[in-house]
Amino acid sequence: MVDPARNAVLAVVGGIVLFALFVAPVLIIQFRRYGRLSSLRLLGAVALAVYGVALVAYTLFPLPVDTGKQCIPPVQLIPFHFIADVARETAGESPLRVITSSAVLQFVFNIALFVPGGVIVRRFFSRGVLAATLSGLAVSLLVESTQYTGIWGLYGCAFRLADVDDLIANTTGALVGALIAPLVLWWMPRESELRPRRLEPRPVTVRRRWIGMIVDWGLVTLSGLVIGIVAVGVPRTLGAVVPPWLEATLTVALPGIAVFLLPALRGSGATLGQSAVWLQPHWGDRAPTLARRLGRVSIPLGWVALLTAGSVVPDSGLLSPSLFAGLLATAEVVAVGLTRGRGLGSLLVRAGFDDTRAAKQSPPTPL
Repeated sequence: MVDPARNAVLAVVGGIVLFALFVAPVLIIQFRRYGRLSSLRLLGAVALAVYGVALVAYTLFPLPVDTGKQCIPPVQLIPFHFIADVARETAGESPLRVITSSAVLQFVFNIALFVPGGVIVRRFFSRGVLAATLSGLAVSLLVESTQYTGIWGLYGCAFRLADVDDLIANTTGALVGALIAPLVLWWMPRESELRPRRLEPRPVTVRRRWIGMIVDWGLVTLSGLVIGIVAVGVPRTLGAVVPPWLEATLTVALPGIAVFLLPALRGSGATLGQSAVWLQPHWGDRAPTLARRLGRVSIPLGWVALLTAGSVVPDSGLLSPSLFAGLLATAEVVAVGLTRGRGLGSLLVRAGFDDTRAAKQSPPTPL
C-alpha cells in the first residue's frame, strides 16, 4: 500500500540529494546562459529535483518483496473505466460519497500529480502550453510502460496496473499546470529576461569564487560516480575483481586531473569551475610559468591526492588521508574568504582573478 507521508519525505530528501549530485551542471548552465547566478531559478532547479523523485516515489513505490504473490493484470485499456468502478462501488450512495470514493480520488490525485510538471515545463523551461502538455503525456506514457513491464523486466510480472485512465488524468494535469503556470510562477525570472546581460562583466567576489569551487568539487564527485558505476560497478556485478588502487585512480585521481591539472597547463590556467563562472587567473607582471601554474592549483591537487590515498590506505583515526583532505578543503574555503577571493594557491604564486569578460575589454587588475 502506498504511504503518502513516507513518499513525501522520500521525495524531499531524495530530491535534495539528487540536486546536490548535479549541482555542478546546474551552476554551469546558469552562469553560461545568464552570466550570473539566479537564486530564484536555482530554487526552481531544487523543486525540479524534488518533483522528479516524487514522480518515481508515487508511481513505483513501494516495491514488492515477493512479486509472485502480487502479480496483477498488467494493463487496463478502456478509457474512463474508473466511472464504472465508481458507479459500482457507490450505488445508492449520496453525492458526497460518490465524489469522495477511492476511484474518484485516485483520478483527481493523478491529475494533481502532473500539475507541477506542466508548471515547470511552461515557466521554468519556457515552453508553450502544447509542449508542456505533450511532455506530461510522454512522462506518463513512460511511467505506465514501466509499470506494465514490471520495471522493464526487473520483476517477473507487473505489480502495478498500467491504466489508460492514468494516462488521461496525467496529461490533463500537465495541461492544467501549463495553463496556470504564469499565475503560480510569476516570480520566476524568464530566460529571455536574463540572457541579454550574459556578457556583462561583473565584480570578482568571494561568493563567486566559492561557487567556482563548488562546481570544481561537484564535477570531480559526479564524474567519479559515473566512472565508478561504469568502470567499477559493472565489472564487479559480472564477477570481476577491481583492486582498490585502480578504483581510487579511476574515481578520484582521474576526475581530479581532468578538472584541476589539465586546465592549469593550458590557456589562462583556470580550472573548469573557474571557467564556468567567468573567472580566469591574472599573473601580474610575471609570466605564468609551469611552476606558477602548478603552484596555483597545488591545494586542490593535494586534496585529490589525499582523497585518492584515503581510498586505498586503511583508516587510522587521526592519520587518515581523508581527514587531512577535509581539513585542506576547509582551509581553502576559509582562505578564499579571508583573501578576498584569491585563496592559498594564488597567494603562493602571487596571482589573482579577473572576470573573463572584463579581461577581454581592459588590462588585468593590479595585484
